[in-house]
Amino acid sequence: MDQDEIYMALALAEAKAAAKEDEVPVGAVVVFADRVIGKGHNHRESRLDISSHAEIEAIRQAAQTLGTWDLSNCTLYVTLEPCLMCAGAIMQSRIKRLVYGAEDQKKGAVTSNFYVFDDPKAESHPLINKGILKDESEQLLSSFFARQRK
Repeated sequence: MDQDEIYMALALAEAKAAAKEDEVPVGAVVVFADRVIGKGHNHRESRLDISSHAEIEAIRQAAQTLGTWDLSNCTLYVTLEPCLMCAGAIMQSRIKRLVYGAEDQKKGAVTSNFYVFDDPKAESHPLINKGILKDESEQLLSSFFARQRK
């Protein structure tokens, strides 16, 4: 396993925790200087908070850990392509690199549907790597939604 797969596996563990809580199984971790400084998974249902996405939770924890909102030397690993809200938070926090697993054809705001970071007026343009542990991320989401439909 390479470094990206190791950190994405940690994000997948967060996603699995979300699934156990009947939340959409998306997980995220923020890495700075080869250590995890923030992690999170969806809590939208349990907290009745639309902003409680995995990325936002991980970014909040990372900012607390570093004592600053500026995460310009950090990498965010997330199991699903970020939505518009989360892409905005990534931009605002100046995250340097974004790594994600599955694409989100409906709400993805990075490479699938909207292209937030391609806009020349965007405040930041993180390096993007997609498809890391994609199959595992997609399987987790598919099985969760299959159970929800029953």
